[in-house]
Amino acid sequence: MELGKNIHSLRKAKGFSQEILAEKVKVTRQTISNWELGETSPNPEQLILLSGALGKSIDELVGNEIMNELKEGSKDSAKAIKEIYIGFALLCGTIAGVWSFSANRFRYSEMMLIAGAGMLMGVCLAVICHNILKYLKSSFM
Repeated sequence: MELGKNIHSLRKAKGFSQEILAEKVKVTRQTISNWELGETSPNPEQLILLSGALGKSIDELVGNEIMNELKEGSKDSAKAIKEIYIGFALLCGTIAGVWSFSANRFRYSEMMLIAGAGMLMGVCLAVICHNILKYLKSSFM
């Protein structure tokens, strides 16, 4: 049972003996030993106390993989946000560059400056969109 191994390793990492952890969770030392050996499992109230004593969430204690999935999701999210920023910058820069070229009244250096300014505007738009979406996400969660 993964719970028993987790309790044992977290207890050792905290420097607790079975007796000390038992006092914190309000059970006997033998109960802690049984949990670590996988012979018995803590009830929900004991699991809450155990979580607090060991400084870990219940999910981490029982070995749920939800935390790893959330971390992987945040990596994908960061990559997507980066791509959105680049996309906005390229889109606005291209639009500004095409406009300045088709206007047929700017020198080459001015067209490059306009395209650069368009890219900067694109990044600004991406920041605005990103913050709006972050606000909406926090409002509805």
